[in-house]
Amino acid sequence: MRVLIDIGHPAHVHFFHQPIQQLQAEGHEVIITSRDKEFALELLDGLGLEHHSLSALGKGGLFGLAKELVTRDLALLNVVRKTKPDVMAAIGGVFIAHVGKLTGIPSLVFYDTENATLQNAITYPLASAVIVPDCYHGWLPKKRHLRYLGYHELSYLHPDYFTPDRKIAVDNGLSEEGRTFFLRLVSWQANHDVGESGWSEVRLKKLINKLKPLGRVLISSEAPLSPEMDQYRYQGSINQVHHVMAFSALFIGESATMASECAVLGVPAIYAAETGRGYTTEQEQKFGLVKNLHTIEWSRLEAAIDELLAQPASHWQQARQQLLDETIDVTQLVTQCITNHPAPLQHYQATLGS
Repeated sequence: MRVLIDIGHPAHVHFFHQPIQQLQAEGHEVIITSRDKEFALELLDGLGLEHHSLSALGKGGLFGLAKELVTRDLALLNVVRKTKPDVMAAIGGVFIAHVGKLTGIPSLVFYDTENATLQNAITYPLASAVIVPDCYHGWLPKKRHLRYLGYHELSYLHPDYFTPDRKIAVDNGLSEEGRTFFLRLVSWQANHDVGESGWSEVRLKKLINKLKPLGRVLISSEAPLSPEMDQYRYQGSINQVHHVMAFSALFIGESATMASECAVLGVPAIYAAETGRGYTTEQEQKFGLVKNLHTIEWSRLEAAIDELLAQPASHWQQARQQLLDETIDVTQLVTQCITNHPAPLQHYQATLGS
C-alpha cells in the first residue's frame, strides 16, 4: 500500500511518527508532504523522515490563510498525481480532503479541535472519514466518523512508545536540583486562532515573578520575546523537549496540545486561553490533570498554580495511571484505520473505542 501523510504543524510530526514507523515496518510505502510552520521541517529532518515541503504558514490573517489554501491544494494535487497514493491521512485534513475529493483517493482526517469551525466546515463534508477523541463535542458527518477513547498525544507519549530520560532533560535545560516550570506562548496565527490574542507582557512578568523564587522557568514561544523575557527562552533541542516537560513540576501555557502532552505524562498543566478544547476539559473533569482558565485573570491563575503545586508527585502519577487505564493505544488505531480502509468504521468502534 502507498500512504500519503500530510504534515501541517510540529505536533503532526509527533502524532504520525510511530504510525509511520509501523507502516514502513509492515512494508507499506509512506510519502510525507510537509508545511513550513514553526519547526515542523526541523522535526522531520531530525527524525530522518524524507518529505516534500509544499507551502509555508500563510501570513496576514484569513487572507493569508486563504492564499495558502489555494497554493497548497494545487501543490498537493501535483504530488498526488505523481505518486498515486492508495490513501491519505492528516490532522485537520483540509488539503487532503479537497485533493481526495478531486482525485477519488480516500482521505482520513484525524482531529480534536472543535473551535476550528471554518476549517472543519470546508473539510469534514469532503473527507472519507473523520476520526476524533470520544470527548470531541463539535459537529461531525454522520456515518463517516469514528470516536475513540484517547487523545492525540497518546500516539507518541504513551509509555509503550516514550520513556522520559532525566539526563536528556537536564542536558536540555531542566534544573538539576529543584523544580522547573515550563511555559508555552503561541503566535495565534492558526486558522482556529483568528480573532484571539495571547497573554500580555504584564501578565507574563507577573507569572515569572511568581515562579522564579520557586525554581527554574523555561519559556517555549512561537512569538518573539522581549529582551527581558528572552533570558528564559527554552534553548534545548526541539526533538528532546518532551523529556524536559516530563520532569517539570508544572506546565502553564496557551497551547492546548502541550497541556495535554503534560497531562498524559503525569505533569499538572494549566491551559490559559480564551477558547477551550474537549480533550483538556475531559482531562480536568475526569483526571484533574489540567486546569482550564478561559478568563485569564491573575488572581485565578495564581490560585491555580498554588493549588496544583500543593499536591505531591505521587498524586499526579496516580492520575496519569488512571488516564492510561481508561484510554486505548492510539498509534494502533491510526495504523489500523489507514491500512484497513475502507473497512466499516463500526469495526473500530467495536474493537478500539467507545
